[in-house]
Amino acid sequence: MNGPFAPTAPPHGGADSAPPAAIDFSTNANALGPSPMALTALATADPSRYPDPAYTDVRERLAHLHRRDRADVVVGAGACELIHRAVRTTGGPLLLLEPTFGEYRYAAAVAGVTVRSARDLDAFGALLGVAKLAVLCVPSSPGGHVSGADVLRRLAAQAKTSGCRLLLDLAYHPLSQQRPPPPADSWQLWAPNKAHGVTGVRAGYVLAAPDDAARLRAAPSWVLSAHGVAFLACITDPAARRWVRTSRATLWRWRDELAAELRACEVPVETGRANYLLARVGDATATTRQLRLAGIGVRDATSFGRPDALRLSAQPPESQAVLRTALRAIRA
Repeated sequence: MNGPFAPTAPPHGGADSAPPAAIDFSTNANALGPSPMALTALATADPSRYPDPAYTDVRERLAHLHRRDRADVVVGAGACELIHRAVRTTGGPLLLLEPTFGEYRYAAAVAGVTVRSARDLDAFGALLGVAKLAVLCVPSSPGGHVSGADVLRRLAAQAKTSGCRLLLDLAYHPLSQQRPPPPADSWQLWAPNKAHGVTGVRAGYVLAAPDDAARLRAAPSWVLSAHGVAFLACITDPAARRWVRTSRATLWRWRDELAAELRACEVPVETGRANYLLARVGDATATTRQLRLAGIGVRDATSFGRPDALRLSAQPPESQAVLRTALRAIRA
């Protein structure tokens, strides 16, 4: 007998059922990572004891970092867990600006929530009145485009007026070439493991108004491990934040060099302001499979709504050279 219908989780970069790729463009983690400060914090974490169930100290540190109250801070086991928690907490409809990260639709399917979608910011703003939760990536994924500070303020004000919660997914904001300040009256989802190059540590947090934050804290006990606590405490250290700042220029240069390499292979490219880009290869799934057989991991953008494109992260020149050779062989 067949079991009940279960939604299928979208694929993610940096992980599949095969052995790790020798060269990996599929994950947007900082290619200069892992951060030395993060590694030190993880090595010195004490896994023999339960964390504080209220996560008081780390929430206080994060609140100080963002000039917020501790009551505004909700910690969780990474961005995906917090996305599911936000959707479950608010209910639907869920509003998305397409194309975008597939985990949002998956969270809606798991929660039994309907999804409304828009293809541009004007349509997104017009639909805020019919949604309970609206999600916007800053920068967008997979495209890497950034909405300006004035646009974010306007959307946050519209959402507040209409009774909708605007969730800004800021996973790649620290590595972006344009970093508008998120409006205080939006929900802010931060996933610093990307910027610090330690995506194996599942830790993130949301900033929200105290009443909303209290509802979002409804989760299993100890959803954040001792290593997650140590990592989130580490990212508030000025030295750790300085390491991220100094890495950005290199990532942006590698992104632009990658775009030039792809164009030299006659692959059309779409670049934004993030540490990644889109390469239009035609059949993304077939190309992904062929590159994987060559030991190269790339992100098939089909799950984002772009079956014609690969999302590629900024990687060192030697990795770009291997990708260029493989793409030329495939296209030949």
